[in-house]
Amino acid sequence: MFKNLLFAFFTFITLSATAQEFKPFKVNVSLGYARPAGSGVSAGLLTSLEPKYGITDNLDLGLRAEVAVMARAITVNGQDGDVSAKGMGSYLLTGTYYFSQNNFRPYVGLGAGLYSIAGTSVTITDGQIEGENPDDYTVEATNKFGAMARIGFKASHFNLGVEYNIVPTSKSDVLGQAINSQNAYLGIKLGVDIGGGRK
Repeated sequence: MFKNLLFAFFTFITLSATAQEFKPFKVNVSLGYARPAGSGVSAGLLTSLEPKYGITDNLDLGLRAEVAVMARAITVNGQDGDVSAKGMGSYLLTGTYYFSQNNFRPYVGLGAGLYSIAGTSVTITDGQIEGENPDDYTVEATNKFGAMARIGFKASHFNLGVEYNIVPTSKSDVLGQAINSQNAYLGIKLGVDIGGGRK
């Protein structure tokens, strides 16, 4: 049974690749703007690399590796803190659906995978917290499973897209202080596909 399913899968891949108008393999390289969720945040930059394989002319499967540098929204006992910019890396399995086979190709897509969130320190500058002086607190590095939704268009080999990364909030307790760090962020990206042109 398993051998038959494996044979059917590879047969489908082979037939769909030979029937395609576009070359199936391409690598997307992108740079962009990263805007964290929450108030009191600072936007930053992102860069990504995404090898993709076209199962059909309208559907790509890929693996997105991305690094975003930004100052995330962090609260201590519900009060906003000042944080320094830190990086967040991610590795996602992606699927992208194209609505046309012309040179202008609008698309939507989804992804899911692992987000690696760097540790950072937060300083409360709003007076005292429960009778204590303002202090520095550390948010430890962590890994989170998250998801991504995307929309955009491809014109020839160039790509403009908007992606929203849905990453759960990090929650910790340090010396009795409840620290929450919002990890979700919006990415606006301009990129180029290497390969994947018409046959």
